[in-house]
Formats: sequence, structure tokens, C-alpha cells
Amino acid sequence: MPNYKNHSDKISLIKEGRLSLRENISDFLKRIEENSGLNAFNCVFENCIDRADTIESKIKNGSAGKLAGMVIAVKDVLAIKDNPLTCSSNILKKFNSIYTATAVQKLIDEDAVIIGKTNCDEFAMGSSNENSAFGAVLNPADKERVSGGSSGGSAAAVAADLCDASIGTDTGGSIRQPAAFCGVYGLKPTYGRVSRYGLTAFASSFDTIGPFAKNIDDIALLLSVISGYDGKDSTSRKKEPPNPAGHSEKPDKFKIGIPKEYFGEGLNNEIRNAINNKIEVLKKSGHQILEIELPHTQYSIAAYYILTTAEASSNLARFDGARYGFRSDNSGTLSDMYINSRSEGFGTEVKRRIMLGTYVLSSGYYDAYYRKAQKVRRLLKQDFDNAFAIVDFILTPTTPTTAFKIGEKSSDPLAMYLEDIYTTSANLAGIPGLNIPVGKDSGNLPIGMQMMANQNDDERLLQFCKVFEM
Repeated sequence: MPNYKNHSDKISLIKEGRLSLRENISDFLKRIEENSGLNAFNCVFENCIDRADTIESKIKNGSAGKLAGMVIAVKDVLAIKDNPLTCSSNILKKFNSIYTATAVQKLIDEDAVIIGKTNCDEFAMGSSNENSAFGAVLNPADKERVSGGSSGGSAAAVAADLCDASIGTDTGGSIRQPAAFCGVYGLKPTYGRVSRYGLTAFASSFDTIGPFAKNIDDIALLLSVISGYDGKDSTSRKKEPPNPAGHSEKPDKFKIGIPKEYFGEGLNNEIRNAINNKIEVLKKSGHQILEIELPHTQYSIAAYYILTTAEASSNLARFDGARYGFRSDNSGTLSDMYINSRSEGFGTEVKRRIMLGTYVLSSGYYDAYYRKAQKVRRLLKQDFDNAFAIVDFILTPTTPTTAFKIGEKSSDPLAMYLEDIYTTSANLAGIPGLNIPVGKDSGNLPIGMQMMANQNDDERLLQFCKVFEM
């Protein structure tokens, strides 16, 4: 593979004639084939190479878009017209999208090259990428371990150099957790910063689209492209997209909050030590480190899984075998068709979450579970509001452990759900969070550190996190 550190460097090499975009895309396609055992892709767009010459000409004559020649993989829950949209589920195995998601269209409009659709947990429900109907995605750092979920394919594709960058989605940590497990950068933007139009909904008030890359510069560039108001998404924020160059300015000295609730029992000691080393670096750089409290953190997992399963129960009702997707042949009545299509089409984890969601919304349990979880969500948001009145950013681990072995937690849903313990709060509060690779453990597995900022402070967060690349 050619040696370039970020997209700007790649553009320079193309302009100087030292890099052929056609050969670059061919190299990626070859690497995807050679690394097919990782199972990172559900489908690869071999014809993407046809755009190479046109884009390269535009780069050389100065008319190219911001992402000209950037080779990007897209999680298979985002629509691309006339291409598969499986959500890694048998219920959509043969379904092709009839339109393109806004975020993906923005990439295409800026001359990015979409190389394929990445594998993920079915309907983005999972923390290990073992719930895909097409098999687990393996971790490039250790093929006996999980890549993380639900955007494991997107994280693994970047980590294994199968693309320049990728797009995933984050409902409770599904970008940050696999980014930590695979050793790459992964950003969950402020909720509403990126249009959800064309994203197959899991939990509509949580779902967020964001980028993976190997450096902050490309994360910032991708965010600037996919951000912005979209009238097709009622939750889209009417706020100007961030300036991709703003993060490169010399950072100020900041107040960094360290929540004690995130450094207690259950955190792997090697992760704790790696993050403490980074905290010492920040101190020596003149940043102020403050211990803070986020007192309702202990309720975040319970609130998250009550609310997201409730929303999933509603959102996935549309997959009934009647309109599109898989339809069971073993049906004598309309009711049988609904039941059998969903029973045969959905995987175990998806059915578990639909049942949980239906239960917490049911008569007699709505007030005890769903309404109470909404109140807890508000309290968690208040915790962050109080914290950001004192500090600029919050620093935490991304995950309690490094990547665990495939199958290790499959039979224990609660243990699997607790892998999201440090990431769900950002989704409950709607704030941005970024995974930063900060080293490896004694087994050579990547360690991730999470930085969170207040709503709409995405650009400032990236500016600050640039210090870890210096």
C-alpha cells in the first residue's frame, strides 16, 4: 500500500503524479480479497474503480470535491440506491435500496469512492459483531477476538487498511467501542449533527452516523462533509457544519473532567494505567485535571436498554413479510405470514430486543419501566450539563476490557450489554464522543480512551484531541 498519512497527503501525491488513484483503488480491492477471512464486508463494489480516472483528472485540474479519491466503506445499515441494504439480517438478505442516504450522498458529491458495504451486528444490535446473519467480523489485531459492535466491519476495514476511512453508526457505543477494540479513531457526533435519512432505524432518538479513520484530520474532514441540516430528517440540527481546518489550530489549555464513576471496579488495570499515563501527559502540558461526579451513571445501562429496545420494537414492526424483504413460504394465513416471516428472518438478539421493548411498553409496565427510564435519561443529561459548566471535556475509558474472544460472552447477554457501560451515556445525553487509540496491552491488543464534549462542541473536541497525535 502507498504510504500517506492522511487524505491531504494523498491528494498531494496524486497531484504530483506519485500516486495513481486507479492503482490505489485496485490495491484496496486486492487487500479486501486477501483479507476476506476477516469478514469485514457484506458486499464490495468492484466497479468503483471506474470513477478513478475522472476523479484523478478533477484533482489535477483543481475541480475535485473535498473527499476526492478517498476510498470509503459504508456500514450496511445505510442506503445506497440500487445496492444491497441487508442490515446483516436474513430478513433483508435480497433487498436493494431504492434511494441513497443523505450522509452517503454527501460523500459521493464530494468525489469519495464508496468501495463497499461493511458487515455489522444485525440491525446494529450488538457489542461484538457476532450477531450478523453473515458471520462475525474478526479483529485484525487478533483473529480469535471480536472486532466490537455493532460497526465492527467498518472499524476492522480501517484497521486492516482495506479502505482510507469508513462510516458507521453509534446507538450506544457502536462506533467508539469497535474503534477501541480495533485501534482506530471513531467519532460519535452530537445527535442531530448528521442526517439520519436513509439510515435503517434501530432506536431513533439515539442513532448517530459517524466516521472511522486512522487520524484526526480525516475524522474532522469527514465530519465536515456529512454534517448539516437536512429537511428530510426532523431531528436534524439547523447548525452550520464544522470547519475541517479549525481543529488544527494551536489548542488552548483546557479543564478536563475525570468522572470517578468510570474508573471503579470492573475496569481492566492495563486500560486504567494507559489512560492514567495520558492524564499525566495532559497535566504536564498545562491542562487542568479535575475529578468530577456523574452520579446517575450507574443507571445508564438499564435506562439505555429499556429505551432503545422500546424504540426498536416500534421501528422493526415494519418488517412483516408483507411489503418488502423476506417472506416465509410456510404460511397458510396472513397471521402465520407475519409470525413466520419475523421468526425465520430475525436473529436471536434482534428477537430478544423486540420482546424486551414490547414488554416495557405494554399495559401495566409502561410507567414502571419506560416512563421511569425517560426520567433517568433526563437526570443523566443534567449530570453532563452540570459537569460541562465546570469542565471543557470529559475523559474516560472507552471500554472496560480490550477485545474479548469470539464466543466468550455470547451466552451471557448481561455481560455483553455491560461492554457498553462507558459509552451509552453519551447517546442518552446526545453529546459527542471520540475514541482515541492510546496504546496496546500486554497481549498486543489495542486500548482506547474516550473524550466527550458538550453538545455541538464536536469541532472543539477534535481540536483538543489533536494533541494526542503530536
